[in-house]
Amino acid sequence: MSIYKGLRLKYKNHQLKVALTKAKKVLDFSKIPYANKNVLIIDSIIPEFDKDSGSRRLFKIINILLSHGFGVFLIADKKEYKYNTDYVAHYKKLGVVVYEPSIDQTGAFVTKETFIEAILPKIDFAWLHRADVFKTYSQLVSSNKSIKLIYDMVDFHYLRFIREWENTKDSKTKMEAEKYLDIEVENCRLADKIITISEQDKNALKEFYSEENKMVTIGNVHQFLDVKKTPFKHREGLFFVGGFSHKPNQDAVLFLYHDIMPLVWKKNKHIKVTIVGSYPTKDMLDLNSDRFKVLGYVEDISEYFNTSRVFVAPLRYGAGVKGKIGQSLEYGLPLVTTPIGAEGFDFKAQADHVIDTKAQGLANKILKLYQDETVWEEVSEASKEVLEPFSISHIEEQVLKVLK
Repeated sequence: MSIYKGLRLKYKNHQLKVALTKAKKVLDFSKIPYANKNVLIIDSIIPEFDKDSGSRRLFKIINILLSHGFGVFLIADKKEYKYNTDYVAHYKKLGVVVYEPSIDQTGAFVTKETFIEAILPKIDFAWLHRADVFKTYSQLVSSNKSIKLIYDMVDFHYLRFIREWENTKDSKTKMEAEKYLDIEVENCRLADKIITISEQDKNALKEFYSEENKMVTIGNVHQFLDVKKTPFKHREGLFFVGGFSHKPNQDAVLFLYHDIMPLVWKKNKHIKVTIVGSYPTKDMLDLNSDRFKVLGYVEDISEYFNTSRVFVAPLRYGAGVKGKIGQSLEYGLPLVTTPIGAEGFDFKAQADHVIDTKAQGLANKILKLYQDETVWEEVSEASKEVLEPFSISHIEEQVLKVLK
């Protein structure tokens, strides 16, 4: 950190401390509740369970931990003065102890680090979520020698970046891939348990790190919604959802807009597309038109799953299990995606209707599902079976395996 940045941070924290003192936001460490077994979870943010797949997955894991009597402590890897507390109240209501910037009873500023140091003697497991978080905090939490270090990869970052490089041939992206490979392999070496999100990610990791006995696969949690569906003839339009702070989602929308939809519109100019996702960039918003709606963040997206005719996810790079695919399957909404999007899901006989790599092939599959009610019903009915490996009972079993 430069001298300027260090001084700026010190000044910002001083301002925050003054505000916290004035607001009497005091943390009494003696009143923190602990369970017989306690898990410290650190993520890059307080998990935004309604905005991105990684957060939704961690939210489900937190609920599993609480249901089994674990004490859960949650911290976001954010500078204290930038700490976003929008989701804190929700986790507190569940019974999670959430770090927030505060002052202690002596008037000292409670940073993330001082909070961790204070609770660490009672912590049994440190669940460090994402590569950068593990790298940043593993040494600090390891000062408790009895703690078990869990490295939750979320996805294999190297794999995601190297696939992006294969698509773009951008030298900076290749350097980023190589940087993350070094970080991720070192994280694996230091961890007691490594969580991969899919068997595909696990197999890819094994090419660079061989201790498979440390690896446990914990995917997303998806439950098929066994409710009455809106009939085919009462549905219309295509639907995509994905947070735009994640580059593969931006690329997928651009691929859909520039390459796939012109081919679809040649055959049926009336088909409309709805794009939903948090943190849309200007590039995304500029695509907005009467038949290609870019809405940004929408709190409740169930209406779109219930009324759209086909879900589309033309992801050209990425890694891990894509939550958007699982969500579409939960609603029994037929989808069209790429092999990257389909990773982790076994579509069996329906794969021929769902998966393609090229713009023309994807457009053809969209049109087939959009126009053929028999095929649409067949793909929709198969959704429940595809989701069986993502049941809450299976994921619960895997989480408890990690915490043995």
